Amino acid sequence: MRFIHLLVIGALIFAAAYVYRIKMDSTARTEKVLRLHAEIREQRDAIAALRSEWAKLDAPLRLQGLSDRHLPLKPVNGTQYDSLKNLPERPPRMFRPGEPDPIGAMLNTIEAASDPDTVTGSVPQPEDKQ
Repeated sequence: MRFIHLLVIGALIFAAAYVYRIKMDSTARTEKVLRLHAEIREQRDAIAALRSEWAKLDAPLRLQGLSDRHLPLKPVNGTQYDSLKNLPERPPRMFRPGEPDPIGAMLNTIEAASDPDTVTGSVPQPEDKQ
C-alpha cells in the first residue's frame, strides 16, 4: 500500500512539474507575441510617419515653389508653336529603296555567327569519333 502511495505522490509531483513547465512555456510565448505586436505597431507608426513626410515632400505647391526658385522655366505662350510645313526636311536615306536594310543585314550576320555548330577559338574542336 505504501508503494502505491509513493507512486501516486511521485506521479503528482511529475504532473505538477510538467504543468509548471507548460505554463512557463506559454508565458514565454505570450511575452514573445506581445513583443512582436509592439514591434509591428512601432513599424506601422514609422511607415505612417514616412508616408506623411513623403506626402509633404510630394505636395504640388511645394514642388511648384521649388521649380520656380531653381529652374529657369518660363510659361509656354502661343507663339512657340509652329505649323507642320515649317518642319525641316526628312534626313536622306542611307540606302536605296530596292536595297536591303543595312541594320537588318548586320542582324542576319550576327545570327549566322551565333550558329551553335560554329566553333570559335575559345571552344575546343570536337574530337572526331571513329
